[in-house]
Amino acid sequence: MSATRTSKSGNPMQRVTITLDDELMTELDRIIAARGYQNRSEAIRDLARAGIRQEAATLGEQGECVAALVYVYDHNARQLSKRLADAFHDHHEMSLASMHAHLDHDSCMEVTILRGKTGKVQHFAEHVIAERGVRHGRLVVVPTDMLIKPHSHDEHEHDHPHPHRVKHRHRAERVFAPKYRQGPCNRYDNFAK
Repeated sequence: MSATRTSKSGNPMQRVTITLDDELMTELDRIIAARGYQNRSEAIRDLARAGIRQEAATLGEQGECVAALVYVYDHNARQLSKRLADAFHDHHEMSLASMHAHLDHDSCMEVTILRGKTGKVQHFAEHVIAERGVRHGRLVVVPTDMLIKPHSHDEHEHDHPHPHRVKHRHRAERVFAPKYRQGPCNRYDNFAK
């Protein structure tokens, strides 16, 4: 049974009745308490979203995604830093940004944001994680079609990925663009027309 409702943000919501066994309900209540959810509905919505993202990532290898590749490696491993740098340069179109942290004398952690076809991103991440000297690795994939939602800027609405090609500026660009508009390679140059 379901009934339509409206959320505080004005989005339509469905009321759904489900039946859970005692063991599953106990586990759900444990998660609610640990994560500080205000009610069971919030927790179930978040868990459903996570399950949908995970399933979509598994099924939609041809779809586009963004992903976080997190791995810990031995920075003393022979030629590993060079092999990793070469791998990322060979796939530069996929790599958006990276962060590097020194964990101890021997271990470093990298967090890299990747974007591309889900199958290619997963294949590349598996290659990186399989390198000799990489101790731990995990890929978190988010399909981009789940991220693109209708939204409005100023007085018009649209449903498309950015960057905009229309003649208007976003608030953030009005504040930050002049600071960054120093060279021909800057991304913000495309917006300030």
